[in-house]
Parts: sequence; C-alpha cells; structure tokens
Amino acid sequence: MSDDLVIPEVRATDPAREAVRRLARTHGKVMFVQSGGCCDGSAPMCFPDGGFLVGSGDVLVGDVEGSPVYVGRRELAAWEHRELVIDVEPGFADGLSLEAGDGLHFVSRTSACPTDLGAPLPGGTGSTTTPDKEGTS
Repeated sequence: MSDDLVIPEVRATDPAREAVRRLARTHGKVMFVQSGGCCDGSAPMCFPDGGFLVGSGDVLVGDVEGSPVYVGRRELAAWEHRELVIDVEPGFADGLSLEAGDGLHFVSRTSACPTDLGAPLPGGTGSTTTPDKEGTS
C-alpha cells in the first residue's frame, strides 16, 4: 500500500475541546481512534491514553488539546478529505468509547475544503478553533 496518504488537518469545535479537557481531569490524557472497522467506524472512539493498542495500520494525524488522534491507514487511503473536525452531539457513546459529557458523544466531520475557522459548522454545535504553538486556543 502506498504511503501517499492525504493527512487531514485535525481541528475541534469549542465544545469538543472543552469535553476533552473535562475528560482529562477525570481520566487523565485521552486518545481518539477512527478506523474503518465494521462497528462505529464513522465515529471517533475516545479512550484513556493507551487504552487502545495502535499499530502499523493506524496513522497519527494530529491532536485535540494534546490528545492524539489516529485514523486507520485504509480509511486515510480512501479519503479525499482535507480536514477532520472532532465535535460533540447529543447521544450516548458507542462501544467502549468514553462519553463526551452527560448525554454527549464525539463525532467527526470531514470536508474536502477547510472551513472558515470562526464559522459554525453545518449541523455542528460550535465553531472550530486552531491551537497556538503551545496547543491551546
């Protein structure tokens, strides 16, 4: 398989960033994994850092509030997306993923073109932000 993968720019909405900070206070550092598996492949799974064993099939594409975000190599090879946005929505987490908060779960949104960083995302709960060099916005 070619390593000519398009690595999306990872961003997060303000509510997602707050959820990650809240989880870090409770569980310590967390990690996100989005793979093309048969179950929950379209939703980013959130685990305590190290709670999911990543391997050669997983690619580190960025981070949210210092929490690494991995996407499956096969999924990346099929993507044409230039941006991966982590967000939260009402509902409960699937599988073994940590919930984003009371009655909230993490979702991912993708686009071929980067969004306006100050604009609300279509169907989303917040606007995206770009971290400064220290990883904070």
